[in-house]
Formats: sequence, C-alpha cells, structure tokens
Amino acid sequence: MKALIIEDEEPAAHRLKKLLIEIDPQIEILDIIVSVESAVSWLWKNSMPDLILLDIHLADGQSFELFKRVEVTAPVIFITAHDEYAIRAFKVNSIDYLLKPVKKEELSAALAKYRKLHTAQGSQENDIAKLLESLKDPKPEYKKRFIIRFGDHIKAVNVEDVAYFFTQEKINFLRTHDNKTYPVEFNLDKLEHIIDPAVFFRINRQFIININAIDQMFSFSKSRVKVKLKPLVDEDTIVSTERSSAFKEWLGDEKDVKS
Repeated sequence: MKALIIEDEEPAAHRLKKLLIEIDPQIEILDIIVSVESAVSWLWKNSMPDLILLDIHLADGQSFELFKRVEVTAPVIFITAHDEYAIRAFKVNSIDYLLKPVKKEELSAALAKYRKLHTAQGSQENDIAKLLESLKDPKPEYKKRFIIRFGDHIKAVNVEDVAYFFTQEKINFLRTHDNKTYPVEFNLDKLEHIIDPAVFFRINRQFIININAIDQMFSFSKSRVKVKLKPLVDEDTIVSTERSSAFKEWLGDEKDVKS
C-alpha cells in the first residue's frame, strides 16, 4: 500500500508515519505534504496513491479545497482536532476520520475500514461529492408551531396556518388563514429570524406576511407596493420604501403587481 500524508504539523506527521509502519510494515509512505497548494502540485505530478491521510486544517486553508482543484480517486482518512461539524459529515458519508492525537488502535481500525471500502469501485468518488455537499451551510431549522396561552387555555398553531403577524398597540399577534387572532410572545424582530423567509416577509414595521395571504397588490407612491391581504386588515398594508426592492425580489414570479 502506498500512502500520502498531508499534515502541516511536523510532530503529528512523523507520529502518523511511525504508527502506520508499526501497524503495517508493508506500507510505503510516498511523501509528507504540508499545504493545499503543495498537495495540488504533488497530485498533478505523481500517480494517485492508494490512500491519503489528510488533515482538515492546513497552513493555507481547509483541505476540502483540494477536492475542488484535483480529482481525488484515492480513499481518504481525514484527521481533525475538534471540528465536530465535520465529524458529523464524515459519519453520514461513511468517510473515516481520526481525532488528534491519533491513537494507534483507531488508526488500525481506520486502515481496516479502508481495505473494505477499497474493494467497492467508485465509492470514494461518491463519498467525496456527498462530503463537499454536506459541508455547505446547513439548512436552518425554522419554527414549526407556536404555543398560544390565553387564560387557562393552551393552543398550538402551526406556522403554515399563519396568514400574517402584526403589532398593535405594542402587542404582537398572529392571524390565521381562517381569521382567528392570537397574541404571540415574540416581537417582529425576533419572528423574522425564526420563521421561513421563503414564506414570510416583513413588509414594514407592523406586518410580517405569508405569501399565501396576499390577495392583490397595487403600485403605490415612491415605488412602494400596497398589499391587500386575506383575511382582510382594517388599515392599509403598504410595503415600506426601504423594503420594496427586497419585497419584489422575494415575490419572484409568484405574483403580478397591478398598476
């Protein structure tokens, strides 16, 4: 087996080399690389090793950049200090990882897993693709329901049932699509961060509306938009000047504004 070590901490790299040879004296260490740039250069100039042991954080950045610049077909064992987020990704995608300081028994188990994975053609390429996808910003979790308390009663209202949130006399409310109104404990500033922005938009200081609550829209002065909501609202609901451009982008092609 021919292995390549990509690790920028010299003591850690030499310890890794020593452990590998202790576990399997037949392993040939091709080289020890210390950066993304030097790894890219090495892989362009040399044949692909049988196995790569790769530190996540290198001197010139995260080693994931390597996969964007070079087609890596060799199985990879990742090494990390305390990057728990990356560890979760490796678990999901069945890619081995080792925590520093690397322990001999864990390295041995990782090599055993490598030998099993090595028999599955194309598995590493798929794992790397999944890994890179999983390391993108995770989708945020938005609030799914509100617990409403009034008197001795408690009611759960699903967010999808909310037509809009509004503030009236410094009290915050939600109104459902079936025209029921309940007080909520969150102000509109907080609500903006806990509900799905693909569905809800804050049109002004008083209203956050569900796109499905829009009945009609009309052009208004200063490039603003007047929105007619369902259920109906007593006062005019007008998108503020500073939010008008973002509002139109949010709408996309969903609605047409009537002139």
